[in-house]
Amino acid sequence: MAAAAAVVTPSGLEDGVSRSRGEGAGEVVVERGPGAAYHMFVVMEDLVEKLKLLHYEEELLRKNNLKPPSRHYFALPTNPGEQFYMFCTLAAWLINKAGHPFEQPQEYDDPNATISNILSELRSLGRTADFPPSKLKSGYGEHVCYVLDCLAEEALKYIGFTWKRPTYPVEELEEETVPEDDAELTLNKVDEEFVEEETDNEENFIDLNVLKAQTYRMDMNESAKQEDILESTTDAAEWSLEVERVLPQLKVTIRTDNKDWRIHVDQMHQHKSGIESALKETKGFLDKLHNEISRTLEKIGSREKYINNQLEHLVQEYRAAQAQLSEARERYQQGNGGVTERTRLLSEVTEELEKVKQEMEEKGSSMTDGAPLVKIKQSLTKLKQETVQMDIRIGVVEHILLQSKLKEKSNMTRDMHATIIPESAIGSY
Repeated sequence: MAAAAAVVTPSGLEDGVSRSRGEGAGEVVVERGPGAAYHMFVVMEDLVEKLKLLHYEEELLRKNNLKPPSRHYFALPTNPGEQFYMFCTLAAWLINKAGHPFEQPQEYDDPNATISNILSELRSLGRTADFPPSKLKSGYGEHVCYVLDCLAEEALKYIGFTWKRPTYPVEELEEETVPEDDAELTLNKVDEEFVEEETDNEENFIDLNVLKAQTYRMDMNESAKQEDILESTTDAAEWSLEVERVLPQLKVTIRTDNKDWRIHVDQMHQHKSGIESALKETKGFLDKLHNEISRTLEKIGSREKYINNQLEHLVQEYRAAQAQLSEARERYQQGNGGVTERTRLLSEVTEELEKVKQEMEEKGSSMTDGAPLVKIKQSLTKLKQETVQMDIRIGVVEHILLQSKLKEKSNMTRDMHATIIPESAIGSY
């Protein structure tokens, strides 16, 4: 069973180790269970270890006089302004370490522009950022840890860092204390621990890291005591039954995720094979169609040449008729221009004639009309009446004037002949 487990699970172990060591940690959460709230703490601890591998204490903290962050610095809210500045500083440094030039942000820079630049650099490195940029403004949380962890991974890839397989110390055991069936006991112990790990797992998946460590220790123990290999006494039928019983548990089920690059690679291979198979059939049809079209074009070309040779004299006649038609059109246009000019002159002469006719009609009507004479007679009659009235008024005025003169003359004569002046009048003087 141990041999079967060792054969079935290497790819799964490598995938499990890569994910547990940070490749995709914080990037893919298959199912948000009760422990999802503490996932960012795990990512933050991995981030601190990766930053130490990148020597951030010497290259970043000491140059900028910054305090080293704690292992849960970006997982818990302490001081949002300080955490945001620390996040921007670390992100800029990691982007530069990943081989992309990026300016160090300052305290008074626009936070939205800084976050946008960081996310654009993250996407240019091939990482996804399916969350709003406002999640990074607080300076802490799951998304902040995810961004920094992805940048740290890209920086480690750029400098060529690789995770090595861990080596476990091997304890030297005395030969007399080692029982003869130690190998068989080790296999049974591995089976028991394997069954316990499976029952403890809520999703019925094998803990690949534990299984890898146990397998590695078992290989080291077996290599240390190759001289004590004993002949197996296990029955082949019982072994087969045991293998059939444990075989369903040895299957490693990996849930597919659309964001995993392996799925995209498999899809690319499938599409490539489908395209190649379809291209073989399509290429034959296209070649056949190309040959038919080429033959048809050749036939059309030869037919055109034959028709041109047969109709050459008709074409020449058509060209001569076309030239005559163009000359006739030019003459027509010239004649049409002269007719237009003469029509314009005729219209002007007609307008002048109409004006002369209208003036003659007005003069003739004024000469034959007696209305002015009637008006003159009426005016003379009116003047005569007004003259008579004025004469009467003048006579009346003369008569009044004459009476006034006579009255005045009589008064003067009376005064002159008065001889007696009254005493009362004298006394008054």
